[in-house]
Amino acid sequence: MRAMVLTRPRESLRETDLPTPKPRVGQVLVRVRACAVCRTDLHIVDGELTQPKLPLVPGHEIVGEVVERGEGAERFEVGTRVGIPWLGWTCGDCRFCRSGRENLCEEARFTGYTLDGGYAEFVLADERFCFPLPELYSDAGAAPLLCAGLIGYRALVKAGDAKRLGIYGFGAAAHIVAQVAHHQGRQVYAFTRPGDREAQQFAHKLGAA
Repeated sequence: MRAMVLTRPRESLRETDLPTPKPRVGQVLVRVRACAVCRTDLHIVDGELTQPKLPLVPGHEIVGEVVERGEGAERFEVGTRVGIPWLGWTCGDCRFCRSGRENLCEEARFTGYTLDGGYAEFVLADERFCFPLPELYSDAGAAPLLCAGLIGYRALVKAGDAKRLGIYGFGAAAHIVAQVAHHQGRQVYAFTRPGDREAQQFAHKLGAA
Protein backbone atom coordinates (compact mmCIF):
# COMPACT_ATOMS: atom_id res chain seq x y z
CA MET A 1 0.00 0.00 0.00
CA ARG A 2 1.06 3.60 -0.49
CA ALA A 3 1.73 5.61 2.67
CA MET A 4 3.28 8.91 3.72
CA VAL A 5 5.94 8.06 6.29
CA LEU A 6 7.84 10.13 8.85
CA THR A 7 11.30 8.66 9.38
CA ARG A 8 12.81 11.47 11.46
CA PRO A 9 11.31 14.56 13.13
CA ARG A 10 11.64 17.83 11.23
CA GLU A 11 11.94 16.01 7.90
CA SER A 12 9.39 15.82 5.10
CA LEU A 13 7.07 12.85 4.88
CA ARG A 14 8.13 10.34 2.24
CA GLU A 15 5.79 8.43 -0.04
CA THR A 16 6.58 4.78 0.64
CA ASP A 17 5.26 1.37 -0.41
CA LEU A 18 4.43 -0.67 2.70
CA PRO A 19 2.88 -4.12 3.12
CA THR A 20 -0.86 -3.94 3.74
CA PRO A 21 -1.23 -4.90 7.42
CA LYS A 22 -3.33 -7.84 8.61
CA PRO A 23 -5.81 -7.30 11.45
CA ARG A 24 -5.08 -9.07 14.71
CA VAL A 25 -7.47 -9.99 17.52
CA GLY A 26 -10.08 -7.27 18.00
CA GLN A 27 -8.81 -5.19 15.09
CA VAL A 28 -10.32 -4.08 11.81
CA LEU A 29 -8.52 -3.19 8.60
CA VAL A 30 -9.91 0.03 7.17
CA ARG A 31 -9.51 1.39 3.65
CA VAL A 32 -8.89 5.11 4.15
CA ARG A 33 -11.29 7.44 2.33
CA ALA A 34 -10.24 10.70 4.02
CA CYS A 35 -7.77 11.79 6.69
CA ALA A 36 -7.69 15.40 7.86
CA VAL A 37 -4.63 17.32 9.04
CA CYS A 38 -4.63 18.29 12.72
CA ARG A 39 -2.32 20.71 14.50
CA THR A 40 -1.11 17.71 16.53
CA ASP A 41 0.15 16.10 13.31
CA LEU A 42 2.30 19.17 12.72
CA HIS A 43 3.64 19.03 16.29
CA ILE A 44 4.65 15.41 15.70
CA VAL A 45 6.36 16.10 12.38
CA ASP A 46 8.11 19.15 13.85
CA GLY A 47 9.46 17.11 16.78
CA GLU A 48 7.49 18.99 19.43
CA LEU A 49 5.87 15.74 20.59
CA THR A 50 8.95 13.75 21.34
CA GLN A 51 8.02 10.07 21.59
CA PRO A 52 6.50 8.92 18.29
CA LYS A 53 7.11 5.45 16.96
CA LEU A 54 9.50 5.74 14.05
CA PRO A 55 9.09 5.22 11.21
CA LEU A 56 5.53 6.49 11.54
CA VAL A 57 2.47 6.95 9.36
CA PRO A 58 0.83 10.09 10.85
CA GLY A 59 -2.83 11.08 10.74
CA HIS A 60 -5.61 10.57 13.29
CA GLU A 61 -8.77 12.10 11.82
CA ILE A 62 -9.62 9.11 9.67
CA VAL A 63 -12.72 8.14 7.74
CA GLY A 64 -12.74 4.82 5.97
CA GLU A 65 -14.44 1.55 5.19
CA VAL A 66 -13.95 -1.74 7.03
CA VAL A 67 -12.52 -4.26 4.57
CA GLU A 68 -11.35 -7.05 6.90
CA ARG A 69 -11.91 -8.13 10.49
CA GLY A 70 -9.51 -9.84 12.86
CA GLU A 71 -10.44 -12.66 15.20
CA GLY A 72 -13.17 -11.59 17.63
CA ALA A 73 -13.87 -8.30 15.86
CA GLU A 74 -17.66 -8.25 15.53
CA ARG A 75 -18.80 -4.64 16.04
CA PHE A 76 -18.68 -3.70 12.37
CA GLU A 77 -19.61 -5.59 9.24
CA VAL A 78 -17.28 -5.47 6.27
CA GLY A 79 -18.30 -2.43 4.23
CA THR A 80 -19.25 -0.27 7.25
CA ARG A 81 -17.99 3.32 7.15
CA VAL A 82 -16.18 4.18 10.37
CA GLY A 83 -14.20 6.99 11.95
CA ILE A 84 -10.87 6.45 13.72
CA PRO A 85 -9.75 9.08 16.28
CA TRP A 86 -6.57 9.98 18.20
CA LEU A 87 -7.18 7.56 21.08
CA GLY A 88 -6.36 4.18 19.59
CA TRP A 89 -5.96 1.75 22.50
CA THR A 90 -6.17 1.62 26.30
CA CYS A 91 -5.49 -1.09 28.85
CA GLY A 92 -9.06 -1.36 30.14
CA ASP A 93 -7.89 -2.23 33.66
CA CYS A 94 -6.44 0.90 35.29
CA ARG A 95 -8.39 3.24 37.57
CA PHE A 96 -8.94 5.66 34.71
CA CYS A 97 -10.27 3.04 32.33
CA ARG A 98 -12.52 1.61 35.03
CA SER A 99 -14.03 5.04 35.77
CA GLY A 100 -14.84 6.08 32.21
CA ARG A 101 -11.73 8.25 31.87
CA GLU A 102 -9.79 6.03 29.51
CA ASN A 103 -8.33 9.10 27.78
CA LEU A 104 -6.07 9.38 30.87
CA CYS A 105 -4.87 5.75 30.72
CA GLU A 106 -1.13 5.70 31.37
CA GLU A 107 -0.69 2.86 28.86
CA ALA A 108 -2.74 4.54 26.12
CA ARG A 109 -1.65 4.36 22.50
CA PHE A 110 -2.46 7.05 19.99
CA THR A 111 -3.32 6.88 16.31
CA GLY A 112 -0.71 8.56 14.16
CA TYR A 113 1.74 8.86 17.07
CA THR A 114 2.40 5.52 18.77
CA LEU A 115 0.25 3.63 16.26
CA ASP A 116 0.39 4.07 12.49
CA GLY A 117 -2.30 6.43 11.27
CA GLY A 118 -4.31 7.41 8.25
CA TYR A 119 -1.89 8.94 5.75
CA ALA A 120 -2.01 5.65 3.89
CA GLU A 121 -4.34 3.57 1.77
CA PHE A 122 -5.14 1.26 4.71
CA VAL A 123 -4.94 1.48 8.49
CA LEU A 124 -5.43 -0.95 11.37
CA ALA A 125 -7.64 0.03 14.29
CA ASP A 126 -8.90 -1.48 17.53
CA GLU A 127 -12.63 -1.80 16.87
CA ARG A 128 -13.42 -0.55 20.40
CA PHE A 129 -12.16 2.89 19.41
CA CYS A 130 -13.91 3.20 16.05
CA PHE A 131 -17.15 5.09 15.49
CA PRO A 132 -19.93 4.34 13.00
CA LEU A 133 -20.55 7.46 10.93
CA PRO A 134 -23.97 8.65 9.70
CA GLU A 135 -24.27 9.12 5.96
CA LEU A 136 -25.33 12.77 6.30
CA TYR A 137 -21.63 13.67 6.63
CA SER A 138 -19.28 13.48 3.67
CA ASP A 139 -15.94 11.76 4.21
CA ALA A 140 -14.07 15.07 4.18
CA GLY A 141 -16.71 16.73 6.36
CA ALA A 142 -16.64 13.99 8.99
CA ALA A 143 -12.86 13.70 9.32
CA PRO A 144 -12.20 16.86 11.44
CA LEU A 145 -15.01 15.88 13.81
CA LEU A 146 -12.88 12.93 14.94
CA CYS A 147 -10.52 15.23 16.86
CA ALA A 148 -11.66 18.84 17.04
CA GLY A 149 -15.28 17.71 17.09
CA LEU A 150 -14.74 15.21 19.90
CA ILE A 151 -12.75 17.69 22.00
CA GLY A 152 -15.30 20.43 21.47
CA TYR A 153 -18.28 18.20 22.20
CA ARG A 154 -16.73 16.92 25.43
CA ALA A 155 -16.08 20.49 26.59
CA LEU A 156 -19.64 21.51 25.73
CA VAL A 157 -21.09 18.58 27.67
CA LYS A 158 -18.89 19.44 30.67
CA ALA A 159 -20.30 22.97 30.60
CA GLY A 160 -23.78 21.61 31.29
CA ASP A 161 -26.72 23.85 30.43
CA ALA A 162 -24.88 27.14 31.04
CA LYS A 163 -26.40 29.99 29.06
CA ARG A 164 -23.11 31.85 28.70
CA LEU A 165 -19.91 30.12 27.62
CA GLY A 166 -16.34 31.41 27.62
CA ILE A 167 -13.95 29.86 25.11
CA TYR A 168 -10.22 30.45 25.58
CA GLY A 169 -8.45 30.31 22.26
CA PHE A 170 -10.31 30.03 18.98
CA GLY A 171 -8.94 27.09 17.05
CA ALA A 172 -10.44 24.00 15.47
CA ALA A 173 -12.38 22.72 18.50
CA ALA A 174 -13.54 26.17 19.57
CA HIS A 175 -15.04 27.10 16.22
CA ILE A 176 -17.15 23.92 16.27
CA VAL A 177 -18.31 24.52 19.86
CA ALA A 178 -19.19 28.13 19.03
CA GLN A 179 -21.45 27.10 16.17
CA VAL A 180 -23.26 24.44 18.18
CA ALA A 181 -23.69 26.69 21.22
CA HIS A 182 -24.93 29.58 19.08
CA HIS A 183 -27.44 27.24 17.44
CA GLN A 184 -28.62 26.24 20.93
CA GLY A 185 -29.28 29.88 21.78
CA ARG A 186 -26.36 30.32 24.18
CA GLN A 187 -24.13 33.37 24.45
CA VAL A 188 -20.53 32.64 23.46
CA TYR A 189 -17.55 34.76 24.52
CA ALA A 190 -14.28 34.05 22.73
CA PHE A 191 -10.91 34.98 24.24
CA THR A 192 -7.92 35.18 21.90
CA ARG A 193 -4.36 36.43 21.99
CA PRO A 194 -4.14 40.23 22.06
CA GLY A 195 -4.15 41.57 18.53
CA ASP A 196 -5.24 38.31 16.87
CA ARG A 197 -7.67 40.07 14.58
CA GLU A 198 -8.12 37.08 12.30
CA ALA A 199 -9.32 34.82 15.13
CA GLN A 200 -11.47 37.59 16.58
CA GLN A 201 -13.18 38.26 13.26
CA PHE A 202 -13.73 34.54 12.74
CA ALA A 203 -15.29 34.24 16.20
CA HIS A 204 -17.61 37.18 15.52
CA LYS A 205 -18.61 35.63 12.20
CA LEU A 206 -19.69 32.47 14.03
CA GLY A 207 -21.80 34.36 16.55
CA ALA A 208 -19.36 34.85 19.43
CA ALA A 209 -19.02 38.07 21.40
